[in-house]
Amino acid sequence: MHDPRSQNPSPDESTGMLLLDRFPRLRQLPYVTLCDLPSPVAALPGVGGGAPLWIKRDDLNAPLCGGNKVRALEFLLGRVKSGDTVVTVGGAGSTHILSTATHAARLGATTVAMRWTHDMNPVADLVSERIIRLLPNARIHRSALLTLARARFGGMKRGTHFIPVGGSTPIGALGHVNAALELAAQISAGQLPLPQSIVLPVGSGGTIAGLAVGFRIAGLPIELVGARVGPRTFVNRRRVLGLARRTASLIARVTGETLPAIDPARVRIVHHVYGGAYGRPLAAASEAEAILQDAAGIRLDATYSAKAFTAALDETRTARRPILFWLTFDARCLTS
Repeated sequence: MHDPRSQNPSPDESTGMLLLDRFPRLRQLPYVTLCDLPSPVAALPGVGGGAPLWIKRDDLNAPLCGGNKVRALEFLLGRVKSGDTVVTVGGAGSTHILSTATHAARLGATTVAMRWTHDMNPVADLVSERIIRLLPNARIHRSALLTLARARFGGMKRGTHFIPVGGSTPIGALGHVNAALELAAQISAGQLPLPQSIVLPVGSGGTIAGLAVGFRIAGLPIELVGARVGPRTFVNRRRVLGLARRTASLIARVTGETLPAIDPARVRIVHHVYGGAYGRPLAAASEAEAILQDAAGIRLDATYSAKAFTAALDETRTARRPILFWLTFDARCLTS
């Protein structure tokens, strides 16, 4: 197993953290290296309905259990030491819980997870099974709100570290600010063209919020298209922009630098791939998943990535420039 580096690596260590190179004062924040960066980009020739389609393989951003959650955990687990307890919360088939338990264990910590019921699909069932293997006591409760309250209370106990749903806090979003700077460097190096839009799933919103901040810092005019996978009450543009602004404020406060304001016009949420419930499969998404499987041998999940890839295919039909699909789900988690 790949061992994570010690917390707060020195500036001469190659961690792939371009954010810390750009803002050295952020090194005062607790941080641990869990990823192997950068994650690769690739073209998907012949896939889509017009504009070229590319993919950001963020499923390969860590040696095990990669995906978007591990980027956030590099900051969220920064204070965690061997013997500590991490408390987190999510749905029955939460990839966030699976990722948290996996990477907290790499640091010698124990995870306490609380879950709630939701519509399931075959991949979500496998994720739930993997969670139980790691955390036999990760019980499932019927009420999401009550589960959230219990988890927050449990995380207040002395010696515990609480991580909210999806790890979507300004601290967690810093991992995705770095991801944006990483992609900017790949574009500058000629590894892919400047995309018109980046399409990704949106649940708790940490990934898209961090990317919004990062692309403003990089000065790249890229539109972020979030495919909504949860109820509109909790998954919406206002919440995403609010988290992005709080993340930018955190960077400004720690570094003393003035950041460019978030451009709301660069963030768009699409709702047509939701499917009516979190975790509920969408027929069109199953077709999209088969397209990517045939074209590149990449497996998607029905909760997040298959719905987002459906939206990405839709975007290619009207776009004038390339579309980038940001893959947030690591299928290796199901077999490791």
